[in-house]
Amino acid sequence: MNSTALAQQAYAPTAAPLRSDRKVEYAVIGRITARLKSAVDSGDFAKLVNALHENRTLWRKLGLDVADPGNLLPDDLRARLIYLADFTDHHTRKVLRREATALALIEVNTAILRGLK
Repeated sequence: MNSTALAQQAYAPTAAPLRSDRKVEYAVIGRITARLKSAVDSGDFAKLVNALHENRTLWRKLGLDVADPGNLLPDDLRARLIYLADFTDHHTRKVLRREATALALIEVNTAILRGLK
């Protein structure tokens, strides 16, 4: 391949368009929420444990991100998201101990998805 062909290939359009941060967040939260719903519907506790781990990891990362002083979200929204991250962690522990269902976690994620839309 000559240098002209390599340059054309390097600057050719990518196969998939780039997505905004909001669309990426929506896709990730949507995928994890679908896994939670599927696990609850199946009654498979091992599957639920995996989905809960993914969800808790997501919320821990979101909580850390919004707690960062450089985060540009309004303070009120940041505080509410940190609260939801804490709630998710606490409620996940209850679900793992079989003291609660995962429905509240699904509702939280669904509300976030509506907000991102």
